[in-house]
Amino acid sequence: MPKLLSVEDLSDILGIPVNTLYQWRTKGYGPPGVRIGKHLRYRPDDVNAWLNEQAVA
Repeated sequence: MPKLLSVEDLSDILGIPVNTLYQWRTKGYGPPGVRIGKHLRYRPDDVNAWLNEQAVA
């Protein structure tokens, strides 16, 4: 199983502030995240799929 990304990991990868990622999530935008207890994590495959969708749009 690939390592899940934390919000901080995704922030570093995308070069986007953590607060922006949380705002996107509340607006239903951005890559889909998964709640594990109180933690928000992102699957690398979901992030890549979302990035590919953005490139097409």
